[in-house]
Amino acid sequence: MGIKDLLRFMKPYVEPVHIKKYAGKRVGIDAYCWLHKGAYSCSMELCLNLEGDKKLQYLNYFMHRINLLRHYKITPVVVFDGGNLPCKSGTEEERHRRRKTNRDQAMLKLKEGNVAGAVELFQRAVSVTPSMAHQLIQILKSENIEFVVAPYEADAQLAYLSSLEEEKSGIVAVISEDSDLLAYGCPAVFFKMDSFGNGQEVVLDQVFSSATHVPSFRHLNKDLFTGMCVLAGCDFLPSVPGIGITKAYNLVSKYRDLDRVLSMLKFEKGDQVPEDYTKSFKEAVAVFHHARIYDVSLKQTKHLKPVPEQLLQFLDEELDFLGPEILPSLATAIAQGSIDPCTMEAFDLFPNMVNHVSTANIKRICGPFSRQQASAQASKDSSFIAISSSKTRKETTVVETKQASDEQNQCPFMDDRECIEEAVALQNLLCPSISTRKAVGKEKKSQQKEVLKVPDNNPFRKRKVEEIEPDELESVTEQISEVTEVESLEVVCTTPESQKSVESKPIKRIELRRVTNERKVKRSNCQSSENKKNSILNFFSRV
Repeated sequence: MGIKDLLRFMKPYVEPVHIKKYAGKRVGIDAYCWLHKGAYSCSMELCLNLEGDKKLQYLNYFMHRINLLRHYKITPVVVFDGGNLPCKSGTEEERHRRRKTNRDQAMLKLKEGNVAGAVELFQRAVSVTPSMAHQLIQILKSENIEFVVAPYEADAQLAYLSSLEEEKSGIVAVISEDSDLLAYGCPAVFFKMDSFGNGQEVVLDQVFSSATHVPSFRHLNKDLFTGMCVLAGCDFLPSVPGIGITKAYNLVSKYRDLDRVLSMLKFEKGDQVPEDYTKSFKEAVAVFHHARIYDVSLKQTKHLKPVPEQLLQFLDEELDFLGPEILPSLATAIAQGSIDPCTMEAFDLFPNMVNHVSTANIKRICGPFSRQQASAQASKDSSFIAISSSKTRKETTVVETKQASDEQNQCPFMDDRECIEEAVALQNLLCPSISTRKAVGKEKKSQQKEVLKVPDNNPFRKRKVEEIEPDELESVTEQISEVTEVESLEVVCTTPESQKSVESKPIKRIELRRVTNERKVKRSNCQSSENKKNSILNFFSRV
């Protein structure tokens, strides 16, 4: 990755520094570099797609360093890679082949019982996917950390941000492991940052102005420096056999013209130089100078630097090697992390919800710096709301409808009508209305006869049926239904039982026994009064 042996060649210009040097400044972060380093600790879990918290260790690694920057009052700006460039397809295929080979060898080691050897090979086989980047983006959103997904190369996007002033969302340095950033012209690059903030820094202004360091770059400019890097071999063009960073530096320093360098290279190497090497060389240099980047203010893609007319004529105005043009709306969706930049498909229907990482993991990952923000985001992302007992049904419906409309604004794939219907259905399930309760009472009234017709295998229920006279069933049913209707108005819905199960509950035995006893007392009173009346009449009839 990057320019081979470039940092070793420029060792005199590499200075050890601490990240606190950039306190109070905005610093860009090459996200995939940290993701790759974090994935080493859970490479086997990622390659085998195992479940568990250890699979998310790369998120812990990333957020630990984010919190380290915030501890030193540094504003991090995270930049993710986007789609693959056509001119980089050869490099990507070779990397994929090596990863597959390492994974196959790791599986053999694992079957042999050599776990340590398998883990080492899994580390070489692991790759960072857009899905893993999307999981990280959800945490960055919850932490209010600035980020952007580049249309193609993150290095080009970081170089563009480095060219802006801080007042215009620019950055003063880039944290990365990729030496390509020097070829892109980033003014300051911070390499090999450890968990304590120590690292190595290269400042291009010092490289071009130093008179004491060897090799000297005083006689070179940024265009020649980029040409030297491409000549030594990069991700967009392999080097000619026998040409490394030292030979490339000597050729560029001697001729100080890239066209003359290509002519002399063809003369010296002969058939070892491919026929289309000149065109491929100019295209690779054009990637470092004119790559497509995303302009946040304009909300569309543009070139890192305007493409000169002379280069357009040489390339016959074909710039497909820089990647296809992207519509502004699609480029914005990619930059916001809502769309997979490789497949151009949406990650999910609810991009603001942390679907892949639990709230507990977010709190553990984010550390003590922002647990309150993580908790607030977790409660915000919850799909349920707390309803107080004093809130009316109308107010509850308004709140739920508003929540549904907010989710609709966040996700253009949902329908307003469906959201409202789901909210009303949830409302009816949690707390039925008065009219619904009355309907329940009427249905209970119509079901009383079915409730009384119970099997004979229940002796308690059978005895109650025998105690009630047939002519009294109707009056008893009316009284019980009235009691049940009154009680249904006082019911508090605290269980998620279905409405059908609520309606089909049997009549309370206590109420049935009380009503039956009252009827017995009334009948006995009537019989005693009638007998007393008949005895008096018989007495007077005799007289």
